[in-house]
Amino acid sequence: MTDDQLQRALELAYRAFATRDRTEAELRVHLERKRLPAAIVDEVIGEAATVGLLDDARYASRFADDRRRLDHWGSERIARDLARRGVERELIEGALAGVDPGDELHAAVQLLNRRFPLPFAGDKDRDRAWRLLVRRGYEPEAAYAAVRSHERGFDGRAAA
Repeated sequence: MTDDQLQRALELAYRAFATRDRTEAELRVHLERKRLPAAIVDEVIGEAATVGLLDDARYASRFADDRRRLDHWGSERIARDLARRGVERELIEGALAGVDPGDELHAAVQLLNRRFPLPFAGDKDRDRAWRLLVRRGYEPEAAYAAVRSHERGFDGRAAA
């Protein structure tokens, strides 16, 4: 391992973080694709964690908040995507632990309010709304409650 190799690897890591946050697993794959020795990859990952660029717990928390707020994803889809990105199960559970079911219901109803004008045209529209929520990662029971709340004109904050 030379200083030039290490410097190049650090530059590659900093450029990777300049475009978006990454998990440890994503950074490892990114650096390994550049054909860097494993020892250098490990050192760069350690350095990135030391300077605060690499923090999977922070990443999971921000990702969960963003996906829930911006994309109206449910907890199941967020957990699947974080796992796919290499985040450990404990960190995923920690990121999703503070989610209030009422807030998740509200987010689901808000999505339905944007996508499905009331009243529903029939059972087919109700089914489409439910399937949309399940695809977005809401549990089937929560999706059903959101469809019912939407149908009654509630915003999801009231009891369904």
